[in-house]
Amino acid sequence: MTNYIIRRLLLLIPTVFAVSLIVFIIIRLIPGNVIDIMAANAGLQGDFTQLDRQKIEHLLGYDVPYVEQYARWMGKIILHGDLGNSLWSAQPVMNDIKVRWPVTVELGILSLIVTQIIAFPIGIYSALRQDTWGDYLGRSFAVLCMALPNFWLGTLVIVYPAIWWHYSQPVILIPFHVDPIGNLKMFIIPAIVLGVAGAGVNMRLIRTMMLETMRQDYIRTAWAKGLRERVVVIRHAMKNALIPVITIIGYGLPVLVSGAVIVENLFNLPGMGRLLVEATSGRDYTVVSAVILIVAVVMVLINLLVDLSYGLLDPRVRYR
Repeated sequence: MTNYIIRRLLLLIPTVFAVSLIVFIIIRLIPGNVIDIMAANAGLQGDFTQLDRQKIEHLLGYDVPYVEQYARWMGKIILHGDLGNSLWSAQPVMNDIKVRWPVTVELGILSLIVTQIIAFPIGIYSALRQDTWGDYLGRSFAVLCMALPNFWLGTLVIVYPAIWWHYSQPVILIPFHVDPIGNLKMFIIPAIVLGVAGAGVNMRLIRTMMLETMRQDYIRTAWAKGLRERVVVIRHAMKNALIPVITIIGYGLPVLVSGAVIVENLFNLPGMGRLLVEATSGRDYTVVSAVILIVAVVMVLINLLVDLSYGLLDPRVRYR
């Protein structure tokens, strides 16, 4: 297993390099230029001369070819672990990321918990009661969850409670260490909105895998021994049905991050998703590149953990 982990970690290097290169190029292909936006915000668009532009380009380090800009950026990361400074605030990008990443992590964990709380009971019940009314309702609910866009659902849960019950989400972040209950109240609705779509996919997969597992010979043997349904399902069937489910959960985490971009902006949560939107709107190339690079590294590491979890769920799995 050690050799397998080392190989996977070594693969992290070309993966991160490729992601950084793609992000570096794509963010600069977006129409609009950070210098033009700075001039417009300062009210200098009409009086902005070519000399002014050249001075700002030199100050920001954008008066050199893209290849040299990329080499400088990656050199700072590799040699000093420096992700650069924001083009707008001139503050280190890591300062913003340190403040905002706990918000996105908390939202992602809560939404993942919500997803599994919804998906596992309904998916298992649908498999055990195949082709009954309960199964039909569970499958219909799964399709409904997959069909609901999180931005639409988020808009509904913001607008209608405000109209009907005069309730609105807090607009100022409540840290968990200051008020745990208030913090959870602030995050639970966004977590439900973000977790519903993933619940639909997981429900369908759990049902399918449980149906396949329940038809195996060792399950029939367990039934023949007179074991109770709860014991057969939890001890014998569920563990072997979890491997594809864990895979989907691992590959679904990037979807949580992309969904958090929308949900964080809807519910005014100052997380990484909102930082990414703000930086993209301001063409803050350094911040956008740093955020996506960190997300890419985290996703690769999460996928490695998912692959390693197979050995815990199924002793037959061997790593070479």
